Amino acid sequence: MAVLTDRLDMVIGARSAKPLEEHFGIRTVNDLLRHYPRKYSDGMSVRGEGESLDLEEGEHVTFVDEIAKTEVNNMKPQPGKRIRKYLRVTLKNRTPTVTATFFNADWMIDKLPVGTRLMLSGEVKYFRNTLQLTHPAFLVLESPLGKTIGTKSLKTIASSSNATGDDLLAVFEKEFFPIYPATAKVQSWDIYACVRQVLDVLDPVPETLPESVVREHGLISEDAALRAIHLAENVRQREDARERLTFDEAVGLQWGLVSRRHGELTQTAPQAPLRSEGLVAAMRERLPFELTNGQREVLAVLSTELTGNRPMNRMLQGEVGSGKTIVSVLAMLQVIDAGYQCAMLAPTEVLAAQHDRSIREILGPLAMAGELGGAETATRVALLTGSMSAAQKKQVRNEVATGQAGIVVGTHALLQDAVEFDNLGMVVVDEQHRFGVEQRDRLRAKARGGVTPHLLVMTATPIPRTVALTVFGDLETSTLRELPRGRQPITTNTIFVTQHPTWLDRAWTRITEEVRAGRQAYVVASRIDESEEGTPGSGQESGPPPITVLALLDTLRAGPLAGLRLGLMHGRLPGDEKDAVMSAFRAGEIDVLVCTTVIEVGVDVPNATMMVVMDADRFGISQLHQLRGRIGRGSHPSLCLLATRLPESSRAGRRLTAVAGTLDGFALADLDLAERSEGDVLGRHQSGKLNSLHFLSLAEHLEVILAARELCEALYDEQPDHPGMAVLAAPFLAFDRVEYLDKT
Repeated sequence: MAVLTDRLDMVIGARSAKPLEEHFGIRTVNDLLRHYPRKYSDGMSVRGEGESLDLEEGEHVTFVDEIAKTEVNNMKPQPGKRIRKYLRVTLKNRTPTVTATFFNADWMIDKLPVGTRLMLSGEVKYFRNTLQLTHPAFLVLESPLGKTIGTKSLKTIASSSNATGDDLLAVFEKEFFPIYPATAKVQSWDIYACVRQVLDVLDPVPETLPESVVREHGLISEDAALRAIHLAENVRQREDARERLTFDEAVGLQWGLVSRRHGELTQTAPQAPLRSEGLVAAMRERLPFELTNGQREVLAVLSTELTGNRPMNRMLQGEVGSGKTIVSVLAMLQVIDAGYQCAMLAPTEVLAAQHDRSIREILGPLAMAGELGGAETATRVALLTGSMSAAQKKQVRNEVATGQAGIVVGTHALLQDAVEFDNLGMVVVDEQHRFGVEQRDRLRAKARGGVTPHLLVMTATPIPRTVALTVFGDLETSTLRELPRGRQPITTNTIFVTQHPTWLDRAWTRITEEVRAGRQAYVVASRIDESEEGTPGSGQESGPPPITVLALLDTLRAGPLAGLRLGLMHGRLPGDEKDAVMSAFRAGEIDVLVCTTVIEVGVDVPNATMMVVMDADRFGISQLHQLRGRIGRGSHPSLCLLATRLPESSRAGRRLTAVAGTLDGFALADLDLAERSEGDVLGRHQSGKLNSLHFLSLAEHLEVILAARELCEALYDEQPDHPGMAVLAAPFLAFDRVEYLDKT
């Protein structure tokens, strides 16, 4: 008998186990049983001699028939290798004609003569009215040569059933067969045979969840679920298995997160009590505006957590322009007042430079320590990016290492080993979806030994609730929904260029009118030039090739915007050129910035009141909302136009209409998650967390996630070493990511 932790080679033999490990990393019985079917061939038919063939391409089918004809031909020559042969067999009395092709077939050519009765199983393809099976699984039932050969997987299934002749067909004539993630070397039938072999000898699987939870949620047992997901005969049984395994995944993920949260509570954080005198008090006195109620509420929470001796781990999400930056600055000043340094990590040099500039402007004399005109209690702000010269980097690193710089703003350059902090007390990560857990933890690890800095991650991309509970479930969440007073609304309209070509002409005229009124505008393209691929994760539909930013600049300069001062901004420009262009745009020396999504986050030009997004169907919902947030930042009403050459009735057209219909980023975030895959929405750094999920969907399973979180929080307090929870959490703890403590 076998248990889940047994090595697979000890159960099914090294010959069968080795390919599974090489191609899928499957090493144990548990690994194999968690390699779930990707689909089921429902209604799969075993077609005997003479039965009709009403089959669709892609359908999985099994034929039982005689070979009526064989053909042998040479395969395409490979340099330095002997020429191999392929065998094509044609079945008897089939309409349309059915053929099966076997490559590298030298060994089997003489063993499959005309008259051989055999079973063939594979996916249907058609070519010139011929139904083709390419390298199908096969099993000889009767041979003129008296030899029984076949694919190892089918032979294994046949031998385990102890059936022969026509009785053997009953073993395969089922309502379904599971179709597994497979490769050319390890096919679905091979995996199915191994699964059957394991389940035949598997001991009853111990229950991982508390029995009370299983009853409360009406779940089947762990043992029943693991068997049914592979072998169940009907849809209802498979659905029961999916329901249980979905709950298992939610619980495993939440247990990993609650373990991390509680683990960090054992760490020591720098205590930073709020002082009545110091930088925070001075900053509040010089604020040129009144904080919103939401900002004050969030600051109260942050201030309390910064005072404690346990690390703050909090995500601050807020609509574009909701005032997250000033909240983070006041929080950092509280930490600096206590004698510590703060680091702010930004994903791009443009955004890092923007933060450096805005923080200096907000602080004024409070950021000028050691300079003429600096306040008595002032600190210093330093900027570190990859494009700086070696001398500049050396100077900044010296200011950081000696503690002269209280706030250090930077890109990934902050993560380099050469950067050493004197006394790091807080890390702020902006646009957190651009970073992985590993990167923010690497920055926190630069603190003095025995101290874990407070962590504040910020995002202007609203996070769907399920994402906040899973991908960022190790963080507490604060939300800013209220916009600062004086912010003007943004009107958004969609231009369906093919249906209304004159509307785009009107858009260029409107930009000219805005410029004449003293305002500025953005025109956004999805690509830099023809060599660049489409916008990642945009869920785009087929349509006309998108206009590039370089072509767009030439068109506008020679045509509808001739006479205006146009600037160019994209991600391939050197850092100094980007800075120069943004400085000129900010100073009003450029009327229209023709750009890519490099301006998506952090760019703050209050005088920009209009944006035209070309080929808007190439962008995701949240990305469009982010781009739109670059306007409406001043005292003038703003207009965003989304241009597409796809029809209004298309999926993209409906998506753009939805964006135009609301400014609620949280509603759009939920729609974005429903429209696209989790990986597209989250980006590569964060979607890696979901690689261990097979059934749990962030778009569909909010109630399951909430129930799992409630269970894990309650059970962890009572039994933090619960063995069943450890089993369910193992894929998430081992694969990614949850153990910050081990890394630092």
